[in-house]
Amino acid sequence: MKALYFTAHGDADALVHGEMERPAPPPGWALLKVRAAALNYLDVFTLRGMPGIKVPFPMVTGGDCAAEIVEINGEGQGFAPGQRVLVNPAHIDDRSGHFEMLGETRPGALAEYVVARVSQLIPIPDPVTDAQAAALPVAYGTAYRMLVTRGRIAAGESILILGASGGVGTACVLLAKLFGLTVTAGAGSAAKGERLIALGADHGYDYSQEPVDAYSRRTTGSLFRGGGFDVVVNFTGGETWAPSLRAVKRGGRLLTCGATAGYDPKTDLRFIFTAEMDVRGSTGFTTEDIAACLGLVAEGRLDPVIDLTLPLSRAAEGVAMLRDRKVFGKIIVVPDNLGGDA
Repeated sequence: MKALYFTAHGDADALVHGEMERPAPPPGWALLKVRAAALNYLDVFTLRGMPGIKVPFPMVTGGDCAAEIVEINGEGQGFAPGQRVLVNPAHIDDRSGHFEMLGETRPGALAEYVVARVSQLIPIPDPVTDAQAAALPVAYGTAYRMLVTRGRIAAGESILILGASGGVGTACVLLAKLFGLTVTAGAGSAAKGERLIALGADHGYDYSQEPVDAYSRRTTGSLFRGGGFDVVVNFTGGETWAPSLRAVKRGGRLLTCGATAGYDPKTDLRFIFTAEMDVRGSTGFTTEDIAACLGLVAEGRLDPVIDLTLPLSRAAEGVAMLRDRKVFGKIIVVPDNLGGDA
C-alpha cells in the first residue's frame, strides 16, 4: 500500500511517499480503507520528536481518519465490512494505564489502509461527508471537550480565543458561536482576523500588533471595573500566557488544552487569586465528545472549516504548511485516486 512515512525524526523533507506492507488486524481490531484523513500540528510534533514519547520506525503519522471497514478480526460489536466509520485516535487501557495515539505511538492514517480496535470505531451518519468526519476528532473533539465538557460555556458569555485561525481555533470559534457566546477571535495577522469575522466571530484581534492584556483593557476596561472576558482560551502557552491571565474577568475562566508555543511560561499568581478565576485544563477528547461533534454536523449546525484538500502523495506539503502556520482551518488528505485541490 502507499503511505507517507518517516524513518528518523526531522522536518517535512524527512517524509517519504512510498510502499509499505498493508497492516493485518489483530483479534478485536478492524482493517480500514482510508477515505479521508486530516492533518494536525500533532503530525509536526511527532515528526520532530517529543521528549518522553518513543516513536516506532518506520512511522506513519495522521490521527484523524474517516474510513471504510474492510474486515474485522473477531466480534464486530455491531460494525460490519463496507460501513463508513470514524476512528477515535486515542486509546487508554484502564487496567494498565497504557496510552496509545494513532499517528503518534502507532502507525496512523496517512496511508491507504490502517488498523484500529473495533472499540475505537464510531459510525458516520449518512449526511456527514468523509472530509467533514475526518476533520473532527483531534481538533473539534478537543475544542468541544475544552469549551463544553470542561469549560461549561454558556449563552451570553464573552470569549476571547487565541490562535483562532488553526484547526482547534476555528473549531472553538464555530462552537462558541453555536452555543451563543460573543466571540473575539485572536490571530497573528489582520487578514486572518478578517477571515475569522467572515467565519462568524463578532470581533477579530491581531495579537501581533497589540498585547493581549492591553487589548482587553482597551476594549472591555480594567479588572476592577468589570473588564475582561468571561472565558479566555489559550492553548499556545509561551509569551501569551501571562498576559492572558490579565484578560480574564473576575470569576471568569482560562481554558487550555495545549502549549504549542511553550509549556513553561511565567505565571503571575496575583491575577489568578485577585480575579478569583478558574484555570481549567482539558486533555484531548472522548468518544462522546467526537460523537457530539458528528451529531452537530449531521444536523447541519456545524460545518468544519477545510482550507485545502491534498492527495496522499502531496501530504508532506500540508505538513510544511502547518509547520509554517499557513493554514486556516483543516487540511484534508485523500487517496490519490480521489484527487484533491489543484
